[in-house]
Amino acid sequence: MNKISRLKVEGFRRLGAIDLPMHSPMVLIGANGVGKTSLLDVLSVLSASAAGGLNHKLTSELGGLTSVLTRGGDTDELSLLADMEVPGHEPLEYQIALAPKGPGYSIAREELSQAREGYEEPFKHIDSRDGDIRYYKIEDPRGLVRPDWEHNPLESSLSQVPKMFRQPEELRRILGSASLYHALDVGPRAPVKLPQSMKPSTLPGADGSELVPFLYYLREGDPARFEAVVDSLRAAFKNLEVLNFPPVAAGMLTMTWKDKGFPKPFYMNELSEGTLRFLWLVALLQSPGLSTITMIDEPEVSLHPELLSLLADLMREASQRTQLVVATHSDRLIRFLKPEEVVVMDVGEDGFATATWADTMNLEAWLTEYGLDEVWRMGRMGGRS
Repeated sequence: MNKISRLKVEGFRRLGAIDLPMHSPMVLIGANGVGKTSLLDVLSVLSASAAGGLNHKLTSELGGLTSVLTRGGDTDELSLLADMEVPGHEPLEYQIALAPKGPGYSIAREELSQAREGYEEPFKHIDSRDGDIRYYKIEDPRGLVRPDWEHNPLESSLSQVPKMFRQPEELRRILGSASLYHALDVGPRAPVKLPQSMKPSTLPGADGSELVPFLYYLREGDPARFEAVVDSLRAAFKNLEVLNFPPVAAGMLTMTWKDKGFPKPFYMNELSEGTLRFLWLVALLQSPGLSTITMIDEPEVSLHPELLSLLADLMREASQRTQLVVATHSDRLIRFLKPEEVVVMDVGEDGFATATWADTMNLEAWLTEYGLDEVWRMGRMGGRS
C-alpha cells in the first residue's frame, strides 16, 4: 500500500513551518490551540486539491484563504507539500502554493515531480506558475505541454490533467480519497438514531447515516468481517447477544441490540451516547471500504475509559489498511499507545506550532517507571497547556 511519507506546511494558521514524517497510525496529542485540528484540515485541503474541490473547501468550509493564513508569519502565501513513498525509487513530491488575490486566491505554484538517480533535475509531471499551466502528456513527444482544454484557475492541475503514469495517478487517488471524521452527532434527531435506507454501503457514513445498511450488508456479504465487528462490541459490552436489522417501512431498516437478561431488544434511539459512538467507531475502523487516508478528530468523546484500550487496538489494526491520522486530547487514550505512534504538538517561543514524534524524544528512562500518559501529564513531552 502506497502511503504519504511526509507532510510540509507553511503558512496555515498556527502551522507556520511544519515538516513532519508520516507514519500510520499517527496520533496527534497536545493542548487546545496547538494545531492538531489544523493539521487535519491541511490534509483535507490537499485531498480537495486532488479531487477538484479546492475552491469549495477554501471558500465555503474554511472561510477563505485569508482566514487560514498564518498571522505575523514570514510569508503571505500558503504552501503545502506531500511526498508519496515509491518502493525502489525516490518519492513523488506534490507541492501547491496559494496566494491571496482580491477576495479570493490564486494558485501561485504547483508541481508534481520525482527525483531521478543520475539526473540533476527531477522529472516533472506538473509544473505550473501563476496561470502558466504545464503538464507531461504521455503520448506527446514534446513532454511538458499546455492544456488544450478549459482549465479552471481555482482548481489544481492535479485534479484536472488527463491520465498520468501509474504512480502519479496513485498519488492523485490517495490524496483525493482522504476522509475526515469528527465526533459523531448523537442528538435526538441525529441520523444515526433514525431508520435508514436499505442500500448497499461500504462505510457507516461520517454522520452515521449509513451505519445500519453498512452493517446489514456486511453481515450478508462479508460475515467474517461482520463477526469481527460483533466480537469487538462483545469485548466492550459483555452482555451483547446479537444485532438484528428489522424493516420498519418500505425500503427502510433499523437496528436492534439484544442484551442478555432483557426480554426485548434496544433500538438505536435507546442506546447511550457512548455505546452509539463506540458502535460507529468499530464499524468505521473494521470497514473493508476505508479510504487510503482516514482522519478522526477526538474519537474518545463519550467513551468510558475502559473502552480506550479496545479503541487503540482497533486503530492499530485499521492502520494496516489505511493511513490513520487521529487527533486527541485524551491522556487516557495515550496510555495504550506506543511512542512511535504519537506526535506531540506544542507551541514554540515564536508562537508557532511544533510537531515531534514521541519516539524521537529522550523518554526511555521515564518510560521504565511511568506510562506514556503519565509522562505526558508530567510535561516531559510538552504539548500541555
